[in-house]
Amino acid sequence: MSDLSLLALIGVLSIFCQWIAWRIKTPAILPLLLCGLLLGPTLGWLAPDDLFQHLLFPFVSLAVAVILFEGSLTLKFNELKGHGRMVTHLVSIGMLVTWLTISVATHYLMHYGWDISALFGALVVVTGPTVIAPMIRSIRPTAKLANILRWEGIIIDPLGALLAVLVYEFIIASQSVAFLHALQAFATTIAVGFALGWSAARLLGLALGRGWFPHYLQNVATLTIVLGVFALSNALQHESGLLTITVMGIVMANTRNLNLEEILEFKETLSVLLISALFIILAARLNVSDIEALGVAAVILLAIILFVVRPLSIWLSALGTDLKFKEKLLLSWIAPRGIVAAAVSALFALKLEQSGWENAGAIVPLVFLVIITTVVLQSLTAKPLARLLKLTEPPAKGFLIFGANQVTRAIAQTLQEHDIPVRLADTNWENIRLARMDNLPVYFGNPASEHAANNMDLTGIGRLLIMSPYKQLNPIVAMYYKDWFGEPKVHGLNGGEQDYRASHQLSESYKNKLNLFGEGITYSKLASLYFQGAKVKTTPITDNFSFEEYKQQYGARALPMFALDPEGRCHLFTTEKELLPQSGWQVIGLVSPEQEESAA
Repeated sequence: MSDLSLLALIGVLSIFCQWIAWRIKTPAILPLLLCGLLLGPTLGWLAPDDLFQHLLFPFVSLAVAVILFEGSLTLKFNELKGHGRMVTHLVSIGMLVTWLTISVATHYLMHYGWDISALFGALVVVTGPTVIAPMIRSIRPTAKLANILRWEGIIIDPLGALLAVLVYEFIIASQSVAFLHALQAFATTIAVGFALGWSAARLLGLALGRGWFPHYLQNVATLTIVLGVFALSNALQHESGLLTITVMGIVMANTRNLNLEEILEFKETLSVLLISALFIILAARLNVSDIEALGVAAVILLAIILFVVRPLSIWLSALGTDLKFKEKLLLSWIAPRGIVAAAVSALFALKLEQSGWENAGAIVPLVFLVIITTVVLQSLTAKPLARLLKLTEPPAKGFLIFGANQVTRAIAQTLQEHDIPVRLADTNWENIRLARMDNLPVYFGNPASEHAANNMDLTGIGRLLIMSPYKQLNPIVAMYYKDWFGEPKVHGLNGGEQDYRASHQLSESYKNKLNLFGEGITYSKLASLYFQGAKVKTTPITDNFSFEEYKQQYGARALPMFALDPEGRCHLFTTEKELLPQSGWQVIGLVSPEQEESAA
């Protein structure tokens, strides 16, 4: 197979693996790993060292730089305090405990030097949102535990990467024979990394904030500047580039009044492609013999990581919190390692091998062994364990509402008053700001994005209502959540999409979902009724006041939207089937002031 065919095959298979993972709701790392092992050691089609030759090292370096920069853009210091004491402890005390205990165990079990052992320990402290998010969706733990796991993965991803980079930089600096010279080289690397990273972040933030780049160039300019800063840092101080890029991302993430949403979305898209291709390439470089050569000591190390290190980290981090024994037990079992650990470990191993470092090459199969074991074992067993401990959420009865406009905010407030979970998503900041002032849970951005998949809390939510005026984005969100929630749990308002010209005709599948609240109920009509003074009103249905009497008394213009049964379940009025609330039910509808007066 030609080199061109192999490169194209890597790209196609990387996206195919991501699609498979999305379809079966599993971490993408598993199909990517299997694909790499199949192409490399099994079939022998892909030999990355022969394919890329001297470009393999630069490619992996630049790819890891982009991945670390994208990850560090998500670390906002104000969020450390906003997610509870347990999350704060896990990403500080827990991370240090994990690093130190794994480093000591690796040194004595695998007989590696303290430097390589410390680097391995730093690499495997990271869980990461790319593996945690699909697992949470599958396990469906209680809201409290889901939030702890989600935010631990999000925050520890850049923090763990920063720790690994610092350990690596110290190892490189310690190549000097004299300890004093090693400390001096390390201090120089730290100074260059922090100074250049901070300066580059401030300058790039200034350029973006003042609009020095046209809109269409902002994403590309950011990417090329990041790669340029990475290369400049390495030129100024040997191997300081990764630290510089990580610091640069963190500083930009914490710069006030700097809108990074579009850059983050672009970087996420690029990172998905880079991580996918990189993981296939790295897995193809593995040999089964390398993993077998790790021996029984690696199995014992794995057992210590699973059954000693993680529980110790959880129990120490839980001091002073209100976590119960069962909750700590489940948290102790869920800590899958992610793609960032694999990518960074491969890069460090390549660099250290070039420098003649003993046992550096063994880091990669050992990290991959930890990744495979934790992801596969915990994916298969965490859900039954959560059920056994009775720590799973009840059936999701809440709504994700796309559109945080005035009428949807009123509807969401009424649903919340009846203990129906809601979350409003919108790409309009003003709508989100007003929803937050109403104490409504929100997500700012595209709910069908990778960022939403990793960051948006959907605990207790299992249905989607499309109630936005965004005709271009509505079908995308609908199709995305059709596979997430299921076909019957996605509904939308008729926004006039049927009137599109032939070249813009939408699929019949999407049109069938435009059935919310009845025939011909569009977003414009709903908004118009609300602006004319209609209110969201809850009316009990009793033996003395049937649903037929409700419709007669409130008039033809009253719009029933939801019905709550005596068990607290929320039903929708749609064109799919006729809903007839019985005595003991409550009807939530949009009622005009005139109709309220006549009913009174």
